[in-house]
Amino acid sequence: MKIIALSVGKKNDSLYGDSILEFSSRIERYASFEWKIVSPSGKSGDEARREEESAIIGALKEGDYVVLLDERGKEVSTIDFSTFLEKRMIAGDKRIVFIIGGAFGVSEGVRDKAHFVWSLSKLVFPHQLVRVILAEQLYRGFSVVNGEKYHHI
Repeated sequence: MKIIALSVGKKNDSLYGDSILEFSSRIERYASFEWKIVSPSGKSGDEARREEESAIIGALKEGDYVVLLDERGKEVSTIDFSTFLEKRMIAGDKRIVFIIGGAFGVSEGVRDKAHFVWSLSKLVFPHQLVRVILAEQLYRGFSVVNGEKYHHI
């Protein structure tokens, strides 16, 4: 299984970059993992969402299981998330793509591609911090699936 974290925004900045790289390398113990960074459109509102839509959808492949991170999505516990990862592995998904939208969110076209819309919190976080949280939660979820001690139940 390959996991793609597709994020609209700038490349990792120095404040968060080390954490993103650390958790990304830990994920590699369990699955192939890759970041795809899509440049933001530079426009605002609907125009930005439309421009970014083509780059996001263009990065998807037939058969991808798509998870959209969005504050209006469903909140899940760490155990629920680890169960989700395990089910996706059992289902034989070749790729799971986690999408972090741009500053203005994502278009309905992107939302329609999502199999699951996941909220990390009702709070809004900077995109760079969401990358850290996503990478850490992926690592934590895999460690739970594998019965490792990173997460204390």
